[in-house]
Amino acid sequence: MGNNIKNYYGIAITILGAVLLILGMLVPFMRDLLDQNIYTIGSLVLIIGGIIFHVIYNKKHLPED
Repeated sequence: MGNNIKNYYGIAITILGAVLLILGMLVPFMRDLLDQNIYTIGSLVLIIGGIIFHVIYNKKHLPED
């Protein structure tokens, strides 16, 4: 663990998408962003894309036991 940080890029992208949605709900001046579809869809793309990237990357690059 920790030898290859690339294994965690997908998780970092997923967390970024979730944090953007949470900030949109909690920060008063960002609440208007949740009414815009591009912000919500962009966060959803980051979450789903991060999960897919994580699964595909780790399937290709992790050694089999």
